[in-house]
Amino acid sequence: MAYDSKFYIAAIGVSAGGQEPLWSFFDQIPPTLGIAFIVIQHLNREYISVADKLLAKHTTMPVCWANDQQEVKPNCVYLLPINKMMTIKAGCLQLQDRQPADLSNWAVDIFFHSLAKGEKANAIGIILSGAGSDGTLGSIHIHDEEGIVMVQDPQTAEFSGMPKSAIMKDHPVEILSPKRLAHALIDFVSSKETKSIKA
Repeated sequence: MAYDSKFYIAAIGVSAGGQEPLWSFFDQIPPTLGIAFIVIQHLNREYISVADKLLAKHTTMPVCWANDQQEVKPNCVYLLPINKMMTIKAGCLQLQDRQPADLSNWAVDIFFHSLAKGEKANAIGIILSGAGSDGTLGSIHIHDEEGIVMVQDPQTAEFSGMPKSAIMKDHPVEILSPKRLAHALIDFVSSKETKSIKA
């Protein structure tokens, strides 16, 4: 029997200059929206991050560093730990060590790919500020599996590489500021719930 999460899973790809956009986004998200959030952030290998504590100031949803084989639940926020790569399978997070030889970080692409494969139309990819192009190929995969992608407006991003790359190579349903992206997500989820009730 195929796994069906029955709720949306939104993966947020973020890198350089993405901390404040991430906070702005979560400031707008109600804690009972009914979807799960996975934050895939590029973190310095040697940096002891307090990203969980900082983000917790902007949401009343539980915020935690992801654990291997952890079941994803709605109205919770999971963060990619330092020096790890992560995928999702059958609704559970799977962590692997990031190899020292990996100079480029493709954590967003890797997670987006697995999310698209496992969650299909329940997959939501969101790309915020960041340099480079991580997340672009994963975004294409999400669209190929009938999920949706939303991207921060490059004009509002401190580092526009990741948003611009996704826009050029893919077809995001929304290109907005982080605050407006949050409201677009709320509207999207609400519209799907309304259609489900009517059906």
